[in-house]
Order: sequence, then C-alpha cells, then structure tokens
Amino acid sequence: MPNGDNWQSDVLRDLNGGAASARGAQPGADAQPPRGAGAPAPGTPGPAPQSPAQPQQAYVPPQNLQPRRPQTQARPASGAAGPARPRTPESRPVVEKDLVAAGLKPRHGEPLTARALRAVRRTVSSSAAREVARTTATAEVLQQAVTTGRQIAVTSIRGGAGKTTIAALLGTTYAHYRHDPTLIIEADPALGSLPLRLGAQSLRWTTGDVAGIVEPQMSLLDVTGYLVQLPDNAWLLPGSQGQIGAMLDLRSYEKVMVSLRRYFGVTVVDCETLPAEVARVALSAAQARILVTPATLEGVASTYAVLEWLRGLPRHVIAGTIVVLTETVPHAGLDLDAAGAKLTATGAGVHVLPYDRHLAAGGTIRTELLAHATRQSVTTLAADIFQLSQKRR
Repeated sequence: MPNGDNWQSDVLRDLNGGAASARGAQPGADAQPPRGAGAPAPGTPGPAPQSPAQPQQAYVPPQNLQPRRPQTQARPASGAAGPARPRTPESRPVVEKDLVAAGLKPRHGEPLTARALRAVRRTVSSSAAREVARTTATAEVLQQAVTTGRQIAVTSIRGGAGKTTIAALLGTTYAHYRHDPTLIIEADPALGSLPLRLGAQSLRWTTGDVAGIVEPQMSLLDVTGYLVQLPDNAWLLPGSQGQIGAMLDLRSYEKVMVSLRRYFGVTVVDCETLPAEVARVALSAAQARILVTPATLEGVASTYAVLEWLRGLPRHVIAGTIVVLTETVPHAGLDLDAAGAKLTATGAGVHVLPYDRHLAAGGTIRTELLAHATRQSVTTLAADIFQLSQKRR
C-alpha cells in the first residue's frame, strides 16, 4: 500500500484526536435519490506528529452499480434499546422553478466560424491522426486501475476563480473514462454551486447527514442510496441544501472521506477557499491537489505565496500540486508563459483553462457544448493530476 495512504490517515486522525465513531443508523425508506441531468462527453497544517498506522480498507470494485433505496432500521429485539433513527430530510430543488425560466439557452463554447475552420483544417492536414493518438494515450492514463480510492482536492485562494467549475469538469471526465464509480463531494456548503454545475435537480442528504449514517458494513448499494446519481456512473454528495451560512465541521468531513474511500475509484472534493480549516486539511490529506486561480496578476501573486507555504511541508505535497490558471475573459492581461514559469519554479505543475463562452455563462455544464480547446485542456489536466495521485510517496 502506498505510504501516502497511511500518511493521509495519520493527518486526519491527529488533527481530530481520533477517527469519528459511528453515530447514526439508516434512514427511512422514502429517501430515493434524484437523478441529475446533463450528459458528459469525452472531452495550516504543518507536518503532523507521527502515530501508529491505521489499517485502510481496500478499494472494493462494485459488481452492481444500481442505487438501493435506503432501508428503514431493523426493529430491535424485545427489551433492547435501539439507536434513534436519524431524521429524513425533505428533498429540495437546486433551483426554484420560477428562476429556471430566467436562464437563457446555453451557448456553445466557441463561435460557429471557429468550429468550421477547425473542421476544415482537420480534413486537409495530418493533425487529426496526431489528435487521435494523443486522445488515446490520455484515455489510457485515465483508465488506470487503483488499489485504493484516489482523492483529489480542488481549492482556490479567492471566490470566483473557477474552483467549482474545475471540480465539476474533473468529476465528469473521470466518470466518462473510468469503469469504477466516481464520487464528487461538495466541501464548500455555504451557497455552493456544485450541484447546479453538475445538473442535479434536487437535493436531500448532505455531507453532514451522511457522516452520521455511514457504517463500515454498508455496501455500495446502501451508500449510493444517500447520494445524487449523475450520468456515467458518477455520484454527488452535496454540502448543504443551499442554506445561507451552512458549515461543514472537520469531524464530519473526516468520517465521510475515510468511510467512502473504498467504494469509489476517484473522489473529487470541491473545497472551501483557503485558509478555511477543512480546505487546509483536504489539501494535506489528498493524494493530489489543485489550486485554481484567475489568470490575473493578483491571482498569480496570491497563489505563488501559497505555493511557497506548501514548500515548507513534506516534498510530496508541492510535487502533487497543480495550479490551474483560468481565463475568465477572452483576452487575459497576463503573460501566461511568464506566469507559468514563476509558478513552476516552486515545484508545482501549471495548466491553463482557456476562456470558454459556455463556462463563462454559468449554469449546468453541458460538455458537448464545450470548446474543443477546453475539452483538451480538461482531459489533459485530469490525466496529469491522476498520475500525481498514483505516485508512491
């Protein structure tokens, strides 16, 4: 087993004074998970004190991926006091019905003329063969088998950088290419937009709810009954039902991440912005991490300061980090090559997510509408960060 897996467990346990104990029981039988919409297409903690290694549960590839309806708790034997059954939350829509009509028809990520010109170039040149070869190589990386579930944390220095967009794009990419289930967790519960970006219609169970329910003996079918099902064998665990000021405590995050890891080949975590406590722990405990920043001078300067802090942690932390510069306007006022060179000097990797009209408009991401350059950038990023998560520490 990779050393990083034990290190991750030690960090979470030491920060919280031990793993959280099971506190709840299964909910009522009326909790049927809603199905999301939108089909994807290809396209500050220091070093923790040492403590005895805690055995990890091996990743268990699923045999049946259909969700099971959460079961009611078995009636205790006569005279025995059973645990109280947790409250079953009411299902709430991600977007109120009277607001749905306010959304305009989604735009394609690039203009029609650009798409037509690219099609002509592919017809009259040999670039199509090179592109197919590159896509095949990337797919092979994304489909690598894992011995334990890989956890990838996505965070940023400030809001509006595109953190949630990157998390949603990564999650749908892994779900499209991989055969094992993918989990996307929202660890940014205060009015987070991850469910909307992923096309979920309604929400019920949240990260805090599941932390009080999940038990070691539960099967994948039991667990997925509390999740929002998305296309291509992906599952979403929202951080809240959209309440203002919703919080996620560290103990709940720890239990959910440790308990669910064995069910999913890849877990993508949409974290709070730094320096929130859960975000710091998520960055330290994940096998790989992404820092998202706008392609601006302010964004690069702030991210460089964070990378300098990460260099003070064990070497594999900075080596397993990729910075994503997001172009939020068509022509960024930044020399991307010079900015990338400055950031890579710290030991981190750098990727650029180009401007995309579809992403800039907000709302549910429809991957078939993404610009060609965006799809290439996202799949390359997904492969590179997955490779980093696989490296032995």
